[in-house]
Amino acid sequence: MKKILYFSFLLLGVFGFSQTTVKGTVVDQNSQPIPGSNVVIQGKSVGTVTDFDGNFVLVTSEVPPFKLIITSIGYSEASVDVTTNNQVVSVILNESQTLLDEIVISASRTPERIFESPVSVERFGLKEIKNTSSESFYSGLQNLKGVDVNTNSLTFQSVNTRGFATFANNRFLQLVDGMDNSAPGLNFVLGNLVGMSELEVQSVEILPGASSALYGAGAFNGVLFMTSKNPFDYQGISAYYKTGYTSQEAAGNNAYYDFGIRAAHAFSDKFAIKANFSYLQGEDWHANSIQDLARPGATRENPAFDGLNVYGDEVSTTLNFDDLAVPDGPNGQVNSLPSGTLGSALVSRTGYDELDLANYEAQSVKTDFSVHYKPFADDFEILYNGRVGRGNTIYQGTNRYSIKNFIMQQHKFEIRNNNFFLRGYLTVENSGDSYDTRFAAINVNRSWKQDAPDPNNAATPSWFGDYARTFIGARLGVGTGVQLDETTAHALARQAADRGRLLPGTPEFENAFNSVITNGNLDQGGARFVDNTKLRHADGNYNFTHLTKDFADIQVGGSFREYELNSNGTIFTDKDGPITYSEFGAYMQVQKKLIDDRLKLTGSIRYDKNEFFDGFLSPRLSGVMTLGEKKNHNVRLSVQQGFRNPTTQDLFIGLNAGRAILVGSAPTNLDRDVRVLNNNPQGNAQAIGQGTTSTLTGRNAYENAWSLSSVTAFRESAALPLQERLALLESVNTDFVQPEEITAYELGYRAQLGKVSIDLSGYYNSYANFISNTTVVAPFYGDAELQEVIPGTSTPVAIAALSNTDVQAYQTYTNAEADINSYGATIGVDAKVLGNFDLGASYTYAEFDFDQAAFPDFRPSFNTPKHKVRASFGNTEVFKNVGFNINYRWTDTYFWQATFADGDVPAFTVLDAQVNFSVPSMKSLFKIGGSNILNQEYVTAIGTGNIGSIYYISWGINL
Repeated sequence: MKKILYFSFLLLGVFGFSQTTVKGTVVDQNSQPIPGSNVVIQGKSVGTVTDFDGNFVLVTSEVPPFKLIITSIGYSEASVDVTTNNQVVSVILNESQTLLDEIVISASRTPERIFESPVSVERFGLKEIKNTSSESFYSGLQNLKGVDVNTNSLTFQSVNTRGFATFANNRFLQLVDGMDNSAPGLNFVLGNLVGMSELEVQSVEILPGASSALYGAGAFNGVLFMTSKNPFDYQGISAYYKTGYTSQEAAGNNAYYDFGIRAAHAFSDKFAIKANFSYLQGEDWHANSIQDLARPGATRENPAFDGLNVYGDEVSTTLNFDDLAVPDGPNGQVNSLPSGTLGSALVSRTGYDELDLANYEAQSVKTDFSVHYKPFADDFEILYNGRVGRGNTIYQGTNRYSIKNFIMQQHKFEIRNNNFFLRGYLTVENSGDSYDTRFAAINVNRSWKQDAPDPNNAATPSWFGDYARTFIGARLGVGTGVQLDETTAHALARQAADRGRLLPGTPEFENAFNSVITNGNLDQGGARFVDNTKLRHADGNYNFTHLTKDFADIQVGGSFREYELNSNGTIFTDKDGPITYSEFGAYMQVQKKLIDDRLKLTGSIRYDKNEFFDGFLSPRLSGVMTLGEKKNHNVRLSVQQGFRNPTTQDLFIGLNAGRAILVGSAPTNLDRDVRVLNNNPQGNAQAIGQGTTSTLTGRNAYENAWSLSSVTAFRESAALPLQERLALLESVNTDFVQPEEITAYELGYRAQLGKVSIDLSGYYNSYANFISNTTVVAPFYGDAELQEVIPGTSTPVAIAALSNTDVQAYQTYTNAEADINSYGATIGVDAKVLGNFDLGASYTYAEFDFDQAAFPDFRPSFNTPKHKVRASFGNTEVFKNVGFNINYRWTDTYFWQATFADGDVPAFTVLDAQVNFSVPSMKSLFKIGGSNILNQEYVTAIGTGNIGSIYYISWGINL
């Protein structure tokens, strides 16, 4: 073996001293040169690129005969045989007739035309990236048919397909060069905040719908693949600079900058490197709604006001002014005014606007570096890739989070050739200086005045105590003899309670605010969250087709993943140290062509095992039948089962979100989530709890609680007899979360009709064990079954807790019992019209159903419009060196349901446009464009800032 290897390397060395030169020209059907065409030796990744006159010179150690493959965006592939040294060739590329001719890899993990794909797939290639009218290629994805992009903030957009979208969007997988781009602790992809530079993207592919059979648990609603440029194929230095401004009514006009540079060089047939850097900065979309969703029409004068983008006013309590008007007697007797004298009212603390709390400096800094080595100067390649991204953005989950100086890095080592890959990568996130804006407001308020009196020191100032005292005095005319009306009394009470309140812009406020957002203990006056979670992943694939092609195309693969959760107790229940767990999977796929290659059958199956759950099989079976004399029609049918493992947060979260404590349902998690809570905030002598505090764990939420809807019904039925009210309370024992399952059916049709392509698909999804959240209410004392009663009475102890507001709301993670189905259809038509103009249009329909009456507490969060329309019109060269593109989007009204807020998202229309000018002598492309140029502000979710317009001018070199 040593002799064979020595001889092989000797031969490689001998051939390395010989050189072959090939010169040539690449033109189109009209004999016009095609600059930027790729000229590559077949099977070698060795090649060059044509200049602006379409000329190329290729110098290689390869000895003839060999074949050159010539490709260019928008043209069909061509090849030419090289038989001698110093050969001169002339190549004509024919323009691609339709988009269905483009090559994709994601659908079957092997190269195939979109026309032949067994499932729906969308592609966004170099041509589309170059001509996108949006401010970035990532934003341009929303112009693809069947694709939804929810805009969280200027630098954070969330891609989804086929419904059930959230900003976390953990049903959708995003891969960057094969690496899962999700933040492993935060559990979501931050759009392209820490992803890939525009200059580095070779293609983007989107698989709508379930893809678990090939890609595992994360590929539940779809997969987005971003593939970078190989430095052997794309060499040289390229750069772009964009500048302009964002325009929003709430924020005004603000500067917008985006810069990127890429450098790549192949030092030989064996060794190449590349590096990328990009920087974006702008003003984020301001969220300034003061709408009170619970009290439509309410203003800040309402005692219970809770504004949508006002934080701190979630802290509220019901003050019974009759009970509080007369102090309890010295011997324990209960004193109060006759019921109804002053009454009671729900009162909230005065909040702060989001503008005073959030960091609106949107920023994205991305760097990556790769080293590629081909020891045999063929397709066998060893590479290292490192990516580091840092940024600022706004994330909307249960609360609105200011993501500041967030850093995520990924390091990958990979070995591959045309038949296999084996890779391992590490993902590390660092939450930086990120914080919860709601808790920033709550704890700034509490830093100068606590909510309620200290039961052990009645003289301690408290906000609700000052409010109640002033209101009672104003209504009874204490000290003045003038009894004021209720509205005026509430206004005076708030004024008195707010006396000394910290005001934004003052040094006192800034000092308190900075102290809060640097404190990682939300229960002890902080708002910062700490996350240093890691993900270790390894996966591989081997394609046996070169060995089994006479029988079938066969692939096998597998993966292993380990999480290391590390939030210091600020997100997860990991106060005592990091939490680790793992999962693995393996799959096989077989493809076979029959009937003169007109029928392609694909069968896939995957097995996955998470250490907390039983193993799961995900099969997929699909068939594509090509019809017509010219083989220009096909029909496809696929059936597959998929699954989704609960996320790290579904299992191990332990976060106080203000309105509720979020507690994951891993069995080992419930006893770690310990909360010490004040069970007697008003010092009420009727409280039954022992002492002034109660200790609850997550187990209380799952095993001793009522449903939120039944508690609401109980509170609203005060006029009914007690026994009738008790019957309204529903005790719940919430099941621990299990993997979610889907059975997906898809039927599609594609046609190539000259310069027109048609792609039509319909789907039906049936869900089981749908992962969902439920909100429950746990009493501080007593049992939710109401078996324990107060001695000497028939009143259940837990009812006393409920009456005294000695309860805690929890958000639990479980599976819905409801049968949920979703279905929809998409049709897209693309054509060449009026010579060389590109015209495209698509329509998407999406809907779901379940028995709402039988499951009133289930929150599906479909968050997807029923109707969407997309259209585009453009020409890459309407005049010499001049092109343009226009994109139109219309989205129907839809209901948004999420933990932050629910509500209807109004229908909206968006128009993006760009004009570009090519200057060959400068190797430059100039572009003037805008996103939402009609400046009709809109939102894609309730609670976010209105999306305004972005106007830009860009200069690209060597694109």
